[in-house]
Amino acid sequence: MTEKDPAKALSDRAITIEQARQTLGGTDQASLELSSRRTGMSFQRTRMSADRTLMSIMRTALSLIGFGFTIYQFFGHMLEVPGVTLRPHAPRNFGVALVALGIVMLTLGIVYHVRYMQGLRKERSLMIGEGLVHGESHYPISLTLITAGLLWLLGLLAIVGMTFNVAPFG
Repeated sequence: MTEKDPAKALSDRAITIEQARQTLGGTDQASLELSSRRTGMSFQRTRMSADRTLMSIMRTALSLIGFGFTIYQFFGHMLEVPGVTLRPHAPRNFGVALVALGIVMLTLGIVYHVRYMQGLRKERSLMIGEGLVHGESHYPISLTLITAGLLWLLGLLAIVGMTFNVAPFG
């Protein structure tokens, strides 16, 4: 099975405005204009849907990171209570494992989101080049992606603080 470049595959399938007119059986400019606008809006809806997916991944990763850090803190203080029989590194190990799981999940979500958005931007550019979509609407960088990156850094700082018992989280 050979893999084709997705941009090339889309370019091969794309039709020009003239081909669309012939297929539709006329030169109904209003229909073509409305179709072009609807397609442009569908790209925006797809982009927002990808952002919502990343937000749900962030929500789960934040829960894992927060829960791992809470276990580390709570059971770490329980070690100081007389009569509590916990292994000395058990709270740290379990907390670090949960935080690491959250970071891994967030990393995979960020990678998926970036790849998906690159493909979507490439497809949109091809369609703009063919004149099938207006390129007037702004296609900004995802603030959700920026927030996910900051959460990833926060999780990394939490692991470093928990592992080496250093500030700000140690």
